[in-house]
Amino acid sequence: MEFDREQDLTPREIVAELDRFIVGQRAAKRAVAVALRNRWRRQQVGDELRDEIMPKNIIMIGPTGVGKTEIARRLARLARAPFLKVEASKFTEVGYVGRDVESMVRDLLDLGINLVKAEAEAKVELRAREAAEDRILEQLKGRAAPRRPLDERDEDRKTFIAGVDGVMQSDEGPLDERELLRRRLRDGELDQEYVEVDVAETHNPMADMFSKQPGMEQMNLGGVLGNIFPERRKQKRVKVGEAMRLLINEESSRLIDMDHVISEALERTTQGGIIFLDELDKIAGRESSSGPDVSREGVQRDLLPIVEGSSVSTKHGIVKTDHILFIAAGAFHVSKPSDLIPELQGRFPIRVELTSLTQQDFRRILTEPQNSLTRQYTALLKPEGLEIGFDDEAIDTIAEMAFRVNNNLENIGARRLHTIMEQVFEELAFEAPDMEDMNVQITADYVREKLEGILENEDLSRYIL
Repeated sequence: MEFDREQDLTPREIVAELDRFIVGQRAAKRAVAVALRNRWRRQQVGDELRDEIMPKNIIMIGPTGVGKTEIARRLARLARAPFLKVEASKFTEVGYVGRDVESMVRDLLDLGINLVKAEAEAKVELRAREAAEDRILEQLKGRAAPRRPLDERDEDRKTFIAGVDGVMQSDEGPLDERELLRRRLRDGELDQEYVEVDVAETHNPMADMFSKQPGMEQMNLGGVLGNIFPERRKQKRVKVGEAMRLLINEESSRLIDMDHVISEALERTTQGGIIFLDELDKIAGRESSSGPDVSREGVQRDLLPIVEGSSVSTKHGIVKTDHILFIAAGAFHVSKPSDLIPELQGRFPIRVELTSLTQQDFRRILTEPQNSLTRQYTALLKPEGLEIGFDDEAIDTIAEMAFRVNNNLENIGARRLHTIMEQVFEELAFEAPDMEDMNVQITADYVREKLEGILENEDLSRYIL
């Protein structure tokens, strides 16, 4: 298939890519890498067996904040596959008030359409931009604007033309007024000019109203009502920069074949979609006679046909779930995977356990990943003129304090680093606009100064950290 990237990535290479963003958890990375590669392998199998090979769904077992969601999300990005994260506890058994389990498949298809549409828009971006420029230039034509200064390339040219700003030298031979304005438009010299743009409304209020009614999600009311009610357009007076954005979006929509986009999205969703089913442990267990547990087993039985393979009606067509990869996750502190109904257990043949984070893991998370927190805070304050540096001892102190708070209070994994870092940088973030062109070195003493008082007061730590 055109969208597959599994053929370009071996399991070892997939793990290496995941290592760039996620620390540790090698067993989980290896499991998802093999599952992703198996999709490509299935495509190479003959027709008589291809449809018989089911995806190897995975249950990740581990506490919160150790990388379960991030592994699944990064895996989907590698494969350019539609990805949806959904909490199993948000669903209720049919007959109770709550979300229908089939809605996850419809949501996945919507994400797939957005993904394919964005790729298609990227391919026609240049043509859409030129068409948008032409529409804006029709309004700008004849307007006087400040003269564009000549650049060094103009010195060797001998062609002069008369434009709206008088005689100007051209660096590309004779240019008419329209081309002069186009160049200045691309240089951003006209962004503050106002123009009138005529754009189509992006939604149909009537369709929106009906589509929100229960049971109407699978109906393409936008297309039906669009044939009854004519397209509504409206005039907007906006600056050129905003007009370019609106018109590029509209021109892109004209250049894209949405039927092809939907067809590709259906194929990509059915053959390559990934659903991350979080909090599976919260629906594990047998049905009780009353209380909030009454629909636990019912939800499992409603999920079963989706996971094992069924056809779900959507407003864009039928989505078969036979080859969607399901990655489930849960802490399983109280319940265990064997508490799930046997049929559902059998649809998740791979179980991997993720380990709790150590103090050394926290230190690596702060510095090693491509999107590490230290890099994020350094980049965030750089526009203010601040150059942030971290001592090795400061990194050790932050990791040690995060690990200690997780042990003493509640273990929320790597998310604890976010709360710690916010406390460390709270004053700097506030004072940054008044501290231009300064180098700030984060030391261990600075970290202790910001956190020690909070850590000593356990009651205060519960509410702040």
